Amino acid sequence: MTETADNFDEMYDAEGGIRSGYAEYCNWYAEQEAGYLRRKDKDAEGSFRRTGITFNVYGEDDAEERLIPFDMVPRIITAPEWRRLTRGIEQRVSALNAFIHDLYHRQEILRAGRVPKRLFRQNEAWLPHMVGLTPPGGVYTHIVGIDLVRTGPDDFFVLEDNARTPSGVSYMLENRETMMAMYPELFTRVPVATVSDYPRRLAKSLAACAPDCAEGKPNVAVLTPGIYNSAYYEHAFLADQMGAELVEGTDLRVVGGRVQMRTTRGFEPVDVLYRRVDDEFLDPLTFNPESVLGVPGIMDVYRSGGITIANAPGTGIADDKAIYSFMPDIVEFYTGEKPLLPNVETWRCADEDSLKYVLDNLDELVVKEVHGSGGYGMLIGPTASKKEIREFREKLVEKPENYIAQPTLSLSTCPIFTRTGLAPRHVDLRPFVLVSPEGVDITPGGLTRVALKKGSLVVNSSQGGGTKDTWVLKD
Repeated sequence: MTETADNFDEMYDAEGGIRSGYAEYCNWYAEQEAGYLRRKDKDAEGSFRRTGITFNVYGEDDAEERLIPFDMVPRIITAPEWRRLTRGIEQRVSALNAFIHDLYHRQEILRAGRVPKRLFRQNEAWLPHMVGLTPPGGVYTHIVGIDLVRTGPDDFFVLEDNARTPSGVSYMLENRETMMAMYPELFTRVPVATVSDYPRRLAKSLAACAPDCAEGKPNVAVLTPGIYNSAYYEHAFLADQMGAELVEGTDLRVVGGRVQMRTTRGFEPVDVLYRRVDDEFLDPLTFNPESVLGVPGIMDVYRSGGITIANAPGTGIADDKAIYSFMPDIVEFYTGEKPLLPNVETWRCADEDSLKYVLDNLDELVVKEVHGSGGYGMLIGPTASKKEIREFREKLVEKPENYIAQPTLSLSTCPIFTRTGLAPRHVDLRPFVLVSPEGVDITPGGLTRVALKKGSLVVNSSQGGGTKDTWVLKD
């Protein structure tokens, strides 16, 4: 697929005019010399390299560490557009939290027949250990990333929900810091909402979720699998920015009914654990007995109300792409309202009629694994070879319940900076949402991912994509 007049471009209108949100940026851009912009582009790459802003790409044999590509042309969202998005995001996140609570308690939505029970039979993301357990403050999804795509001036869609351990917020923050360092004069000309206070807001939101046993200022720690994890940079970055301890499983132990961390002053209790370790590895006494990444006995402490785990174990059920297809019903069931942000049309391959349609139209659809992420294990029909389509067809026939399919959307484009000038590329957006008993807090911005290859629809960094700074304009 290539960019055509059918693609909505966020900077330019159909006649080639500049849209209002980009007007002042384009005035500034026109004043700059091409050589100056090229040098700045090179400087940005050097800054990311010195800072160590990398990610791991997992291949068949091992992981390769790469520098995350950064494009210096910002993605700009006007204040009215952002207000509309935030209303839809808040509605969806509130429904997700209510849905997860219901699944582990009365299961009213299943009783009502709005979501089929078969989706939870043998679903690895649903944890029986959470049945009847309500986390401190009633919050399951403390940090949520909602992936959005745009197809027109007023057409935004939710592509997927990330309610387990959403990543990428460090890139959002570093993108902004890099832009402010390179072009400080731009931020005096364009009124851009700040994102730099996200770590402070995260720390405040997590502290508000502390269990009743916390004394004084809650102790917050970030649990990482270690330096070989693809998102380790982000784990360390957020811990540092929050003023929290970065810990591994070996730094923690259960003492006196509390999870405690080793410090230079001895062991101290942890009130809130922002974990970046998957459910399976969180507690070897409850889940995978071979795990060395988690804390033996932490689930017993959690059940007794002795610690807050963010996000709560079992929230991964909301990341399930088969569940995603029912989100319009889920939103309406728990809020009494129609979704303000619609889903992308989705075919569940577990359904016989849907599977037939998908198999008949594989060359036109995007097919994804129900539990897939990072752009892995998916088929983009319009750009796939006959061999790839044939192999994917076999996978679908063998295990149809593992897949969903969606139409190939005409995603909006934003310009990127190239050696020959600006060129349109497809983008998506991941806003970051904080949830606590005090409410829902949405950072004005997010991570814009961009497909750097001409015509590509895959924005994931692991698949050749990059990132942009996201500007939300002030009123």
